Amino acid sequence: MIYIGIIGVLAALDLWIKKAIEEQNDSDFPKELNESGGKILLYKNHNPGFSFGYFKDHPDLVSMIPLAVASFIGGMLACLLRTRGKTAEKLALSIALGGAVSNLYDRLVRHYVVDYFSIQYGKLKKVVFNLGDFFIFLGAGLIIIIEMVRAFKER
Repeated sequence: MIYIGIIGVLAALDLWIKKAIEEQNDSDFPKELNESGGKILLYKNHNPGFSFGYFKDHPDLVSMIPLAVASFIGGMLACLLRTRGKTAEKLALSIALGGAVSNLYDRLVRHYVVDYFSIQYGKLKKVVFNLGDFFIFLGAGLIIIIEMVRAFKER
């Protein structure tokens, strides 16, 4: 099951980076990512809420909604795995679920999500996120593209 492997590898990669960030002193941040030419800064942020800290005062809600969403995505993937084809959809859901699993682990075990990098470009300078977030957005973006292509072909 290559898709289960993708989920595991992506989640493990993000959790490994989060662990490395957590082991460093708070005073070491922010700092430039080596070889990025100043385009990526590393941070050590703890986000107890949703994106941008929304609902941080409602920890049960912040844990249960992502759990429900990840379960739904996992269910969709499980249904797709029983069918032939739809490789792009399976891959997109696996990528999104890899990021979701990593962030869900943080929410349930640490009670906050570790965010650790910011791209120094335009309004992105103000946003600190992690690879799990990137994987979620990438998977969702791929699903949107897949559906747009499918709709275009059906016309």
